[in-house]
Amino acid sequence: MDEFTPFSALGGGLLIGLSAAVLLLANGRIAGISGILDAALRPKAGEFGWRAAFLVGLLAAAPLMELVGYELPAITIDATLPVIIGAGLLVGFGTRLGSGCTSGHGVCGIGRGSGRSIIATVVFMASAVATLFLVRYILGA
Repeated sequence: MDEFTPFSALGGGLLIGLSAAVLLLANGRIAGISGILDAALRPKAGEFGWRAAFLVGLLAAAPLMELVGYELPAITIDATLPVIIGAGLLVGFGTRLGSGCTSGHGVCGIGRGSGRSIIATVVFMASAVATLFLVRYILGA
């Protein structure tokens, strides 16, 4: 990232908050991505449609933004495939262990004043800081 873009960041944050609020008000559901994906893979009657639409919207957002002329930042990943796979597995394990992800706990749970979500989000963030410190300064990667 070469420059700070506060207006696009604010717009993105507002859209995330709006989508979480709409889902809660319309369906009474929390916009926790890991829970939505998990339940979409094991659908119950009447539950698959909105979950699939939510997930398709997540995946379609960036291509749609490019289609309307928004220039997306270039993404570079300086890691090997085994490291990426290991990181993905650790994130998945952590999501299961924490009974949700940062979207469910960090966006929706904190917004509702959930003590459990506040603690989970603090643990997520502390783990991220510790991991970054370990990888960059101890392992030198």
